[in-house]
Amino acid sequence: MHRGLYRASTESLQNVITNQAELTRLTEELEQAEAIALDTEFLREKTYRAQLCLLQLATTDRALCVDPLAVADLRPLAAPLGAARPVKVMHAARQDVEVLAPAIGVVGPIFDTQIAAALAGLPTQVGLAEAVRRLLGRELSKAHTRTDWSRRPLSPEQIDYALDDVRYLLPLKSALEETLERLGRLDWLQEELASLVEDEWIAIDPSRAWLRIRGLKGLDEGRTRLARALAAWRERRAIERDRPRGWILEDATLREIVLRVPRTEAQLAAVPELPPAVAKHCAKEILALVEEADIPDPPPPLPARRRPDPTVAALVRKLGAIAQARAAELGVSPELLATRRDLEQLAEGRRDVSVLSGWRRRVLGEQLLAAL
Repeated sequence: MHRGLYRASTESLQNVITNQAELTRLTEELEQAEAIALDTEFLREKTYRAQLCLLQLATTDRALCVDPLAVADLRPLAAPLGAARPVKVMHAARQDVEVLAPAIGVVGPIFDTQIAAALAGLPTQVGLAEAVRRLLGRELSKAHTRTDWSRRPLSPEQIDYALDDVRYLLPLKSALEETLERLGRLDWLQEELASLVEDEWIAIDPSRAWLRIRGLKGLDEGRTRLARALAAWRERRAIERDRPRGWILEDATLREIVLRVPRTEAQLAAVPELPPAVAKHCAKEILALVEEADIPDPPPPLPARRRPDPTVAALVRKLGAIAQARAAELGVSPELLATRRDLEQLAEGRRDVSVLSGWRRRVLGEQLLAAL
């Protein structure tokens, strides 16, 4: 089984940083690097924030791990990982950025190989192993995909498997840059990478948490106030108790409370899938939020499901055909250029959509506007 650029043996365990002095030396080394490959292993099952279990890094010289369960203070890494140079190379960076934020702060600037691969013609959500296989001709092991990375000790095989996630990132970056330069798409990549690090990746504002829940848009004003307040209450409670928000209330249960507007503990308890503990201990808080939302009793009827407008539907099909044809010409996935939601909003008259800005406007947006 191929293991990449480094031998798989007990030597892998020597590539694990487990104390503060080693971390300090590593920080100095990373500050001199031209680029840093970066990945994380984490556990998200029982806590609000994912628990960082392993941090993998690579430069052109070597690959190694930092054990955050052994090294108490990772803040020294903030200097090289947050500085303008070197660039941090990651694959599907969003989750890793979010996981690292509490320990290190903002990581960036980032070269995301998944984004670059999509611009080069690979599927928009291509995994690292598939990108490495297609562009570098290497096969990565899948032997430890279900590892519990919070358990210690880690075996040499587990460490070596984890290091594979960063060993190929720098060569992959080079291959992707060569491909995008040949295709004349480096400016596309720069636009995509410029908007990568956003504060909302790192910390969710409880007052905006309701926007992440499906099925809450288009409601009457009172229910919208309740949705905003209830989602914020759940978010704060999850943060305070360091528990997944779904353990407090599942999205579907929260949505049912908003739609039903229960006024009594009995009505609240009748909401499907409401956890008994929440009904027992939180009923007064939830009902107080209902009261504060100032919703008439009985509440307004729920908005009728809007029937599709035949004219809009025909326009969406027309725009979709244009997007499909253009994507085929460019050799990229159609959803990279324009999502179905983009096309629907265009057909409805909206113009503040991503396909009408930046490189997407040049390669497709103007054509869609002409078709309209």
